[in-house]
Amino acid sequence: MNCLSAETEEIIRLYYEAFNSGDSEAMLRLLDADVAHGINQGEVVTGAEAFREFLADMDKWYEEKVEDLVVMVNESGDRAAAEFFIRGKYVSSVEGLPPAANQTYHLRVGAFFEVADGRITRVTNYYNMQDWLRQVGG
Repeated sequence: MNCLSAETEEIIRLYYEAFNSGDSEAMLRLLDADVAHGINQGEVVTGAEAFREFLADMDKWYEEKVEDLVVMVNESGDRAAAEFFIRGKYVSSVEGLPPAANQTYHLRVGAFFEVADGRITRVTNYYNMQDWLRQVGG
């Protein structure tokens, strides 16, 4: 693994360590100011402030931890992918989704990143929404 690839892998691992510790500010410090965030089965929103708002909403609705993280980085270090399981609890109802009653779930997730100048410039997450709905009783 070359230096840029190793640096990118470290950035992605730090991102998920911050996620697991609930440290949104540490996550945000790893992002480019104009980060593109592809939300699972949704829109792409741009900017660190939009990402901050997304994290705040997620913290209201879910308690989640990343498990079994695997990070893969291309040779040039500008793109990466992560596969992991998310273990979570649905704690507060989201409009348009089933009512929350502390249901637990365990999902396989794929995430894709672009990195430039030591910052994440794109993060896109994918998971099986139908599986999540089945697990929470939707």
